[in-house]
Amino acid sequence: MTRLWNEPADFADEMIDGFVAANARSVRRVPGGVARSTRTPDGHVALVIGGGSGHYPAFGGLVGPGLAHGAAMGNLFASPSTQQVLSVAKAAERGGGVLLGYGNYAGDVLNFDAAQEQLRAAGIPCESIAVTDDVSSAPASEIDKRRGIAGDLTVFRIAGAASAAGLPLAEVARLARRANDRTRSFGVAFTGCTLPGAEAPLFEVAEGTMAVGLGIHGEPGLDATEIPTADALAELLVSSLLNELPDDVAELRGARVVPVLNGLGSLKYEEMFVVYRRIAQLLDEAGLVAVDPHVGEYCTSFDMAGTSLTLLWLDDELEALWGTGVDTPAYRRGTAEAGEALTADELTADTDDAIGEADDTSRALAAAVAAWFDAWVGTIDAHADELGRMDQIAGDGDHGIGMQRGVHAARDAARDAAARGAGAGTVIARAAYAWSDRAGGTSGAIWGNILSAVADRVGDNGVPDGAALALAVSDASERVLAFGAVPGDKTMVDALVPLADAFAAAVASGADVASAWRAASSAAAAAAAATADMIPKMGRARAHHEKALGTPDPGAHSLALLASTLTE
Repeated sequence: MTRLWNEPADFADEMIDGFVAANARSVRRVPGGVARSTRTPDGHVALVIGGGSGHYPAFGGLVGPGLAHGAAMGNLFASPSTQQVLSVAKAAERGGGVLLGYGNYAGDVLNFDAAQEQLRAAGIPCESIAVTDDVSSAPASEIDKRRGIAGDLTVFRIAGAASAAGLPLAEVARLARRANDRTRSFGVAFTGCTLPGAEAPLFEVAEGTMAVGLGIHGEPGLDATEIPTADALAELLVSSLLNELPDDVAELRGARVVPVLNGLGSLKYEEMFVVYRRIAQLLDEAGLVAVDPHVGEYCTSFDMAGTSLTLLWLDDELEALWGTGVDTPAYRRGTAEAGEALTADELTADTDDAIGEADDTSRALAAAVAAWFDAWVGTIDAHADELGRMDQIAGDGDHGIGMQRGVHAARDAARDAAARGAGAGTVIARAAYAWSDRAGGTSGAIWGNILSAVADRVGDNGVPDGAALALAVSDASERVLAFGAVPGDKTMVDALVPLADAFAAAVASGADVASAWRAASSAAAAAAAATADMIPKMGRARAHHEKALGTPDPGAHSLALLASTLTE
């Protein structure tokens, strides 16, 4: 269990502040995470990695010469927001473009992809790599759906080495993808992890058993078995990885691999050494050559007791890069030059926070919009624990916390903008930005897009009529559908599409806005409840579909709750 925190919602921010204070030689605080505190040669590719907090040393602990140039760090087990990724990337970029690296989770994909688009639009070349090393999370035929776990280390290290060699962005990206194609991982857990302030672990493992094929965000394993001996566990890990070789590895004997036995948070190093003893024997018996073995904590899951084995299958190109020295706060290998410290001027940046023009009618409406966010805060605060429990069934249990962070930030931003004379559209737009930035994760990205779509239609002049509002909600629905989910996937879309359709139909039939919204809210509530009978086909719950039966999708449920709040 976790014991030390102040306010659970502030844990990630306070952790990052302390991490920077303890490692100023290597990193500096930037909005959204950390970046190197030393100079990167002009023209080198900036490797910006990231994901949720709770996985130390991933991701901030891997920033330094020979590895990453910056890390976007989200809330616990929640992806960083688009704004956080952009901020870190711009702080780290030195003229050679940016390579974004992250684990293959829905929220990370949404936010890093959006940041990539915005970097390219700003004239900064950008590529990305989503790590997909977890063999238990999808079959080989769907390798693009696999999760990223401890294989983050091998992929990021190859990318960092390629950048340190001064290679161009296209080559750095190609080598990172090659490393990902040749990396496989498999893990087990003996206990779940407990987030700060939580009363219980995100999942329970029965006494005397272990979860097989777990995720690193507290997702439960895909199977359970009795706890084996250390040797038997080694045999399970090795056999699970040797069952699937990279496409271009035709012969085991003589192949060279980097083995990484990773601790997930509270497994003792001594226990892992006992397991690795047998792993080394098994690799040798298979005719493999173990290069630079790693035993330690490289990608954890807060306080989870468990371990995973990663194999990076080397070729001549990758092995040459693997020898590059690395010097980061949590990971050192070989010799790497620390680099020259940045100057004070290089650590500052200008911001533009001006409020645009608006007419008096829209300013009056803005005050009502700010009150709308006050009501939403009350709704989410009252249901946060319920939303967390729903999300815990087949996910990581953070939906309630993420919604709280998002709606509180949106409320504060809306109040501030309204008090400074903003129109209604600007108030909603500022709320959208703040929600996305503070919540992070999938829900943060989605709610940021929903509110941005509404803001674009509402504008800062006059009061929109029912037809304009119906278009606003339809636009929001279309933006979320563009992320890839469709009705029936058991996501927020299952409530959002009926909400938009019912509202548009009622307005078109001549209903006033209030009556139309009541009808739409009822449709969303019914649709959200119906997701209890669905099998999840998107997101982290996809791998645990049978566990999700009988429980509504938390994203759909929270949307229905907020829609209902607006009827008041």
